[in-house]
Amino acid sequence: MSSSIRVVFFDAADTLFHVHGSVAEIYLRHAVDFGFPQKPDSLVAIKQAFSRAFREAPQPVFAAVEPARIKQSERLWWFDIVHHVFYRVGMFERFDEFFDHVFRVFEDHRSWRLFPETASTLTQLKARDLELGIISNFDSRLFTVLRGLGIADAFDTVTISSLAQAAKPAPQIFHIALEKHAVDPEEALHIGDSLRDDVEGATKAGLHAALLDRDGRQHGTGVRTIKSLEELFPLLDRFQE
Repeated sequence: MSSSIRVVFFDAADTLFHVHGSVAEIYLRHAVDFGFPQKPDSLVAIKQAFSRAFREAPQPVFAAVEPARIKQSERLWWFDIVHHVFYRVGMFERFDEFFDHVFRVFEDHRSWRLFPETASTLTQLKARDLELGIISNFDSRLFTVLRGLGIADAFDTVTISSLAQAAKPAPQIFHIALEKHAVDPEEALHIGDSLRDDVEGATKAGLHAALLDRDGRQHGTGVRTIKSLEELFPLLDRFQE
């Protein structure tokens, strides 16, 4: 680790902030409001169906380039995911209304919570004159969420898959983010909670990377790991040695 870090990139959801409650709980609660016939195992069934839907879904990368078309493509991508879920757990008459509503719910910053150390970590990193960026497969609703959570101004760049036309773990999205800062890969550190998307993706693109493993579940991975964003600072100090 001989090169100094000039830019720190972050994943967004589950790295800087997390959903208030759980995704499955939110979908179930709002589905019931629109007529979904809840059963005792509905929550577990929805969680399992989402896992399968995400595994089988294409990457959120679209041919559209105009903002309105990109947003339409993002919405259709999510419609397919959620339709896949409720096709398996139980479709209901007002599904389209439900989807329109719940899609907006996740754009509302009140559906999300910053991790306790997020704001102070970003402030301290900026005080070190480091440039900050986000590299995320989140869709364009991310910009509204960041503003609502009060951290948008901390970031010099935000690179998302639908605008970059590439999704993590593909090297292209990392290279696009690097170009925005005019830095070489070895001058950048990427932090995220996904071993595949964040650590392996960033490493293959030539960046330094660290896995954010808040719950200590990733034992024996052999990768640089932190349990809190506050642990970034001793890690950065080692890059300067």
